[in-house]
Amino acid sequence: MKFLKNKFLIEDILNSEHPSDFDYSNEYSLLILRLPFIKNDNVEIFSYVFLFKNEKIYFFNRKTNDFIELGGIENFYDYLDVRVDKILAKLNSFHMQIAKMEDEMYEGIIEKSFTKKWLKLKKNLVLIERLIAQALIAFERFLKHYKLSENYAFKDLQEHLNRAFSFSRNAIDKLNYLYEFFKAQQDEKMNKIMFILTILSGVFLPLSLITGFFGMNTGGLPLVNDPYGTYKAVIVAFILEIPIVITIWKMMKS
Repeated sequence: MKFLKNKFLIEDILNSEHPSDFDYSNEYSLLILRLPFIKNDNVEIFSYVFLFKNEKIYFFNRKTNDFIELGGIENFYDYLDVRVDKILAKLNSFHMQIAKMEDEMYEGIIEKSFTKKWLKLKKNLVLIERLIAQALIAFERFLKHYKLSENYAFKDLQEHLNRAFSFSRNAIDKLNYLYEFFKAQQDEKMNKIMFILTILSGVFLPLSLITGFFGMNTGGLPLVNDPYGTYKAVIVAFILEIPIVITIWKMMKS
C-alpha cells in the first residue's frame, strides 16, 4: 500500500463491498472484481483486487491488508481462470437442481419444501447474475485499456464470464417458468376445493332453508301439530334438492 497516495483509492481497496470497477492512472491501474464464491450451495461474495504497476501484478491480501506480488499477466490469468471455472461448475449444479425439481413436478411430485428451495435458488442466482454483470463491465474496460481483447487466453476468460452470466440468467428464467407451473397447479387444486365447497353449499342450501324456517319461534307454523310433520318436512326438503342436484350434474358434465 506504500506506493498508493490516493486515500480515496485506498478506501475503495479496503472496502470489501465496493462494486467491481477498473481505474487507472499514469503510474498504475487497479481492477476490482467482486465475484460470487459458492460453497455448499450457499453464495458468498469475495472482492478480488489486482494492482498493475511496472509490468507486475499484485493481489490484495485482506488478511494482511497489503498487496502481495502475483507475477506476470499469465499468473493473473491462471489465478482468475480457476475461480471463474469454479463459478461455472457451481452454476451447472444449480441447473441440475432445477432440472430435478422440474422432473418431479411434471411427475406430480411436489415437496412441501418446494417454495423454500425455489426462493433460495432464486435469491442465489439473482445475486450471481448481478455480480457477474458488474464484473464483466469492469473486466471489459480492463481488456480494452491493456488491448487484451484479442488475446486468446483473456478472450477465453471473457467468454467464460459471459457464459456464467448467461447460465445464471437462463437458470432464473427456468425458475420463473417452474414457479408459474407450480402456481397453476396450486390454483387448480384451490379451484377444485372451491368447486367442492360450492357443491356442498348448494346441496345443503334447501336443508338449511327448511331447518331455519321450522326453527322459528313464531306461531302458526305449518305441520307443527301434524304427527307426520317431520317426515313431510324431510320430503319437502328432498323435493327442493332435486333442481339443485340436476343443476350441479349438468355443470359437472359441461
